[in-house]
Amino acid sequence: MFGSLFEEEGEGYSLAPSGGKVVKGEGEPPSPRGRVNLSGIKNQGGTCYLNSLLQTLLFTPEFREELFSLGPKELGCLEDKDKPEAKVRVIPLELQRLFARLLLVDQQSASTADLTDSFGWNNSEESRQHDVQELNRILFSALEHSLVDTSGSAFIQRLYHGTTVNSILCKECGNISQRQEDFLDLTVCVRGVCGLEGALWDMFVEEEMFEGSNLYRCGQCDQLVTAAKSAKLRKLPPFLTVSLLRFNFDFARCERYKETGRYTFPLTINLRPFCEQTEDEDSEYSYELFSVIIHKGGCYGGHYHVYIKDMDHLGLWEPPEEDTKPKVQKKKEVRAYTEPEKDDPLSVLSSIIAQEESRSVLLDQLGQRLMDKIGSSWSKKYRKLHGPISKFLQNHSDVFVLVNNGTRVALKANPPSPVTQPSSPAHPTPGSSSTPDPVHNNTANPQPELGLEMAPEPQGSHWFDLNDSTVTSIHERDVEKMYQGKESAYMLFYRKTLLRRPSGALRNPGYQVPSHLLEMAEEENRRLQQRRYSRVRTHTHTHKRTLYFAMFCGYLCVCVLCYREEFDASNNSVELRLHLAPRYRLENGALKPISIEQKEATNLTFDRRRTVGDLRMIIYQKQDLWEGDMALTVARSLPAGLHLYNTLTDDEVSLYSAGILTGTDLFVWNGREVCGVTVQTGAEWEPVLLTVVRPSLGEEEEGEGGGVGEEGGSGLTKESRGFAGRVTLGEVREALGEPQESLLCQEKRGGEGGGASRWRVFPPGDMQRTLKELALKDGDALLVLEPQTQDSSVFSMSGDMLTVTTPSDCRWLQVEYQPERRRKRGEEEEEEERMRAKVPASGNMLLCEVKQRAIAELQLQEHLAGVACCLRQVDRTGKLLPPVCEELSVRDAGVRLMTSLSLCPGTAPKDTQLFLYFSVGTAPSSGLEGEIIVERSNTVKQCLKKMLESARLEGDGWHLRRLDWCEEVGEALMDEEASLSGLKMSHGDALVITEGRLPPKGFLKLSVWLYVEPSAYPVVSMETEVNGMAAVSTEGQRLEVMTAVGAEVELRTVGQVELSEEATLEELKTQVLTLPALQYVCVPTPAFLRVWQLEGQRLTRILRGQQHTLRKLKLSSGVEFCVQQLLREEDLGPKEVLLRVQMGVPGERGYYPPEELVWDASRDPSPRSLRSALASTYGLSPDSLLLAKHQPHTHTWETFSNWSQQVSKRKKKKKAESLLGAPFHLKDGDIIGVKNLLIDNNRDFSTQQDEQRLREEKEQRRKGGQGAGAEVETNRGVGPEKKMEPIKARKPEVALSINVGVFR
Repeated sequence: MFGSLFEEEGEGYSLAPSGGKVVKGEGEPPSPRGRVNLSGIKNQGGTCYLNSLLQTLLFTPEFREELFSLGPKELGCLEDKDKPEAKVRVIPLELQRLFARLLLVDQQSASTADLTDSFGWNNSEESRQHDVQELNRILFSALEHSLVDTSGSAFIQRLYHGTTVNSILCKECGNISQRQEDFLDLTVCVRGVCGLEGALWDMFVEEEMFEGSNLYRCGQCDQLVTAAKSAKLRKLPPFLTVSLLRFNFDFARCERYKETGRYTFPLTINLRPFCEQTEDEDSEYSYELFSVIIHKGGCYGGHYHVYIKDMDHLGLWEPPEEDTKPKVQKKKEVRAYTEPEKDDPLSVLSSIIAQEESRSVLLDQLGQRLMDKIGSSWSKKYRKLHGPISKFLQNHSDVFVLVNNGTRVALKANPPSPVTQPSSPAHPTPGSSSTPDPVHNNTANPQPELGLEMAPEPQGSHWFDLNDSTVTSIHERDVEKMYQGKESAYMLFYRKTLLRRPSGALRNPGYQVPSHLLEMAEEENRRLQQRRYSRVRTHTHTHKRTLYFAMFCGYLCVCVLCYREEFDASNNSVELRLHLAPRYRLENGALKPISIEQKEATNLTFDRRRTVGDLRMIIYQKQDLWEGDMALTVARSLPAGLHLYNTLTDDEVSLYSAGILTGTDLFVWNGREVCGVTVQTGAEWEPVLLTVVRPSLGEEEEGEGGGVGEEGGSGLTKESRGFAGRVTLGEVREALGEPQESLLCQEKRGGEGGGASRWRVFPPGDMQRTLKELALKDGDALLVLEPQTQDSSVFSMSGDMLTVTTPSDCRWLQVEYQPERRRKRGEEEEEEERMRAKVPASGNMLLCEVKQRAIAELQLQEHLAGVACCLRQVDRTGKLLPPVCEELSVRDAGVRLMTSLSLCPGTAPKDTQLFLYFSVGTAPSSGLEGEIIVERSNTVKQCLKKMLESARLEGDGWHLRRLDWCEEVGEALMDEEASLSGLKMSHGDALVITEGRLPPKGFLKLSVWLYVEPSAYPVVSMETEVNGMAAVSTEGQRLEVMTAVGAEVELRTVGQVELSEEATLEELKTQVLTLPALQYVCVPTPAFLRVWQLEGQRLTRILRGQQHTLRKLKLSSGVEFCVQQLLREEDLGPKEVLLRVQMGVPGERGYYPPEELVWDASRDPSPRSLRSALASTYGLSPDSLLLAKHQPHTHTWETFSNWSQQVSKRKKKKKAESLLGAPFHLKDGDIIGVKNLLIDNNRDFSTQQDEQRLREEKEQRRKGGQGAGAEVETNRGVGPEKKMEPIKARKPEVALSINVGVFR
């Protein structure tokens, strides 16, 4: 254990550092690469997402080589980047240098500081977390812009871009409308999908139907038709990037969340089922997984790392936890070899190295191996004659060689023959020579010298976990652990299996690296070696003192070992569940117990550090009657039964290395069959439990194969059957004993009126596809229909859709009747008088027949003789809905079975008629609106005439208006000759009869208000004239808008104007002056009027441009605006903003009366520009002013920053903050507070009025929320003393960006 601690180091040679803690200083060189010989990337604070993506691109050899193929002639030189006339493409140059360092420089991790500087990022950007999917797109876009007009301008497009095609098929004429789209990565849904294949199936196989109320307008038919929308992959890229949508938004809680459910993805995938063209060979559609970017954490933060498959075998892969095997086993293995002469250290060390599987030993473990071998340390046995062990290895360089950055020692064989020598390119790459390259020889190349025999690589090797600066080996099966949980896969990278790597690229990190980058790496390695050598000489004496102290510590550790062993045994115990094959049988594609009473599994506690062979021996001892071979296979319990996965074949592997955890199910069998039946293993054979549905034959039959049959008078029998995932749909049909003419259908989610169910018929081509390819999951229903059972009254076929109406759907409808004379009494009496009847009904029954049966059941024939009545649905609030058309069936009318209908007086509409609500003047309110039935072909004019007759109104000064989405009076129906069907009116729509004639086509009717200044301002003559006309004009309506100091702006109505939408703003002002309320007002020109637009009873914007038409100003009928008289002419520009400026009173919490300021923001919309404009107005220095914007909704002030950022000359100047954008959004009429810091030190802009209103609103909310809050607490079971925890404030999200120069 302490063999290496007692060795001394000679001068001029450095062993690996000891286990003592050393405090690093400023000049300490970076650590060399670890055992896997791959370099990580340093995290700059929040750049783990960048590191993961960069490692993925580095280990994409085709991307790496395309980048290296661009030379200085095309990209320029970094030394010239500060020259104004030079075109230097900094981003690809820095990316080349980073890749070269990661491949060739002997350091544990490389820095991305130079690369992020080329992005234009500052320190805050490097410490801010971003989404790796967003970075992937932005980085590729930046590279494409950086490589314009170079030979690599299209390599991103060539490697990563694919094409999809969206098609819409018209079911009437067969016309196909297609649109092609380009994609960089496929974004697939995670929510509600079990895996990647299922998501791709939903995207590229399933069709979306346009039917019912969601029809498609066909360009060829020129009408709304039923259509099917689908998508296919048209062009597949060499590298397929898949982004998983793990982040969603919960609209109920109004917050984001992360999907952590199980989501599987295969190591290899065939995309043929999802492609438009499927004639090529399978290899054209086959992809293999080589990178998985993993996110650990939640939706508001976390950490990224990446699992990568090393395609070029650049790293030294070792099985994880290789060194955790018990050392007793290693001693037994050592003793099996012939012991050399102990007096010959050369033979002893050669024997130790030769007995290792990898034919090499870690340098810091060589002393321990020597002590285990001979029972003595190097210092005691050989130091006097041979010197330090480091010097001995150097003196025998013909026998020993240092590999893996000097951390391992191996045996040097004879010079290799031409047969065993690794192949090299016929033409050397730039920078290569016949002499060994020091960069490749011992600093970055993970392989031993030529002639050193390599151990065979296990299956699933060369997968690594690259976690910022740390790189470790993992097994291929570790990828499956990222299917679910808070730490789960986030992005997947696949490569075509056709892409093969040349032999010269294997184990050659310098392959295709340009010569100048090779020289750069060699120089950096030379400097690192010099720094490390100097560091070792400085700490030589410190190490000697540490060794003497370690001798004493060694004796103490022996006492602790006994307690340590006991602790490790309890800490490494796992609980296993053993399933014995004699207790099971194969049924429906899964293993099921033979006897229900018999115990299925046997529990066993075992040490996970022990090997699989030890576990097998324990099971042999417990099962005395077991004969023959014994195989241990990992199993899992599924809905269909027990299924087997991977078999543990290597007896020398520990349970920990084999991935066996607590709760693992192990199936004990002979590895071939169970009860004489062959059992298929693996994830691809996972059984699927389907619900097989058949038409009922009037007898209750038991399902074949042990399936559980169900029948309850439903007309359909159901049984659960399991099938292996790799069986085809045709084999399922054969297993069910059905003829080839039988139809197999899959239930479509959702239903339709009448309770009928819809099924999609599998086409004949799907019979050769497996259940996995069809994305059938546990619990899916499969309808089996023989041709002779297709009864038209039960089954109806439309295209590939089958509608099933069975006795289970033909249940009942409840019809209620309320006598007219009892409608005005109390609710209790009303409930007593309400009559109900359950009428047996089906989806195909006509509603008129339902009404007749209900009348007969309620015995109302005499009572309703000669009285028209209809059936109406009732919503959840008890409101009567429009009458249903009795000529339609229950299904066609959209009436759900097992619901209630109300029998009401009135006429039922026909199929060609519409039932409409209407009111006069205002929006209809419940119970007060009128009802009318009109023909669909009637025009708006005819409909208005019938409504006026029904409302007993006379005259022709009326028009109709719709209701908007707020249930308020909306736009008018301008075209009186248009038909109701042409206007897409439907049952239950409401119209408002409004007084006044419609303006002619192209004319607008606008409401005009007058802007009345507060009493604090000089009285304008316009107000006096309006006040004088108050008795003549319409009664004044007041609309108040509060300002910061409590002043009120009063708006008074002055009438309406009607003019063409092609009229100009100047003509609008002239028309306003002709109103009777303003006939005595004298204004020199229209430019003395300011026009404000009103929205939601607030002044929103000033209409600009005297010659702009009302159409260009986006005014429509019904818009309200107000006019304000000015003392001087005004013609505001598009970027001139009218602000109300208030200077603060020094020493007081108040302001002087506001003044208007027209601020020109066309050139500079920054706070500095506004501050300069105000300084010019008040005659003050800009630096002495402090500005803030008043927020009237929250009664708060938002201060403008006085700080101006100092930008380095070398960095690109940051874009100035715009007050017209977020977060201030300055607009016309905003109030700006101004503080003069020379005489007023109070930086608080709030006033007493603001605080008073805040207190009033808080008190109002407290009073209004007491009842509701108590009710919520009662419902949740929370006592009044329990308070809600405050919501954690989160930093605002900032968009990710990369700055790129212009190179066109």
